[in-house]
Order: sequence, then C-alpha cells, then structure tokens
Amino acid sequence: MKRLWTDEEKRSICFQTAAPGVSVAQVARRYAVNANLIFKWLRDPRYAPDPAALASAAMEPRFLPVEIVAEAKATVAMPAATNHIEIELAGGHRMRISGSYDPEALARLIRGLTA
Repeated sequence: MKRLWTDEEKRSICFQTAAPGVSVAQVARRYAVNANLIFKWLRDPRYAPDPAALASAAMEPRFLPVEIVAEAKATVAMPAATNHIEIELAGGHRMRISGSYDPEALARLIRGLTA
C-alpha cells in the first residue's frame, strides 16, 4: 500500500536532511521511504528547507552524545617551588629539602640513608 505524506510531513522530513552530518539516506531509512522521493521533495520549493529557518535552528540548544566511562584516578600534582626537593625513600620515609643546598652533600646524605 502506498503511503500518502502530508505537506507538513514532507517539509519536516526535508528539513531534517539539512542538519549537519545527516544524509538524505539516513532520513529515508528513518521514515522507510526511498531516498529518491526525498530528493524529489527537496527540488519542490514548497518542501525545501527555508535557509532562515536553518540559521535559527542552528542557534537552538540541542542534545549532544555523551559517553559515560569509568572514573579514572587523578594524580594530584604538587606545585613546583623554587629550590625545593622532595625525595621518597624506602619504607615510606620522605626527605624534604628547601632553599639552597650543596648537591654533593645531598648525594652523600642520600647514600648514607639508603646504605
């Protein structure tokens, strides 16, 4: 049986083909109609999308696709300070050095703590 489309339905279907990223074939599948019929309607000025309506529709709020993923643990970054060193030693001990330091003396201290 042949489906009869109202003028308003034809306008609505033609309007949907003008959305960014949407093809006439996609709209045709959505309504189970041959894409060639939609192309025929698009050539008819009564059903072709109005450019002014397209511009206003582009400014309307719309839903965007969203994907929910498992929460990732964020690493907490410590702000870098000038002349500040923090060394994590075995056993959960930490050594913090602030200000100016002698690199050789620090190396001897670390060797002594890890020996």
